[in-house]
Amino acid sequence: MATVTKENEENEADSPDADERETKASRKSGKGASGKDPVEKDDVRELDVARRTEPRSGPGFFTIYKKGQGYWTRMGTLAGVTLLGVMLAYTLWVQIPPVFFDPGPEGQQLGNRVSGAIAAGFLLVYGFISIRMMNKPKNVDFLIATDSEMKKVNWTSRRELIGSSKVVIAFMFLIAMYLFLNDIIFGYLMHWIHVLRQPPLG
Repeated sequence: MATVTKENEENEADSPDADERETKASRKSGKGASGKDPVEKDDVRELDVARRTEPRSGPGFFTIYKKGQGYWTRMGTLAGVTLLGVMLAYTLWVQIPPVFFDPGPEGQQLGNRVSGAIAAGFLLVYGFISIRMMNKPKNVDFLIATDSEMKKVNWTSRRELIGSSKVVIAFMFLIAMYLFLNDIIFGYLMHWIHVLRQPPLG
């Protein structure tokens, strides 16, 4: 009897029903076969749904996204954008009066006022759009990544820079002398075969 009972227990342990019972028991107890908490599929689905339905609010207008990161790339981009905006506003201020107003003194004064107001309005709109675009998370992450990659660049030392500059300058002089001599030689050759009336240095 004892041997029959042991065989029955071993058969039940090997059957797939035993695996299902073990899985159900581990779920009820909150731990798996290895003693760790199992990861439920329903929990993962709930997390995915929560992430999708969660509102992604970007940074406010007066809030700097990831402040302190990518400082130099942000400052360089801001300087370039500011320079471009000032140049465009100056172009509007200069080019509008001659096109739309009389060339007389009264027309010129009125044109300067109108063009100044248009340039100022353009600067306000341009500045608002530029700040919004530069504070956009996607653009900020790109600038931060650019700044981190620039820090990995191996810049040349002062000694290497001076040595390379000397080599480039010397090579430029050699090329200039070579081209000058070729020009003189071919000029005299053209003079000897009567293509040129005067020699190159004559």
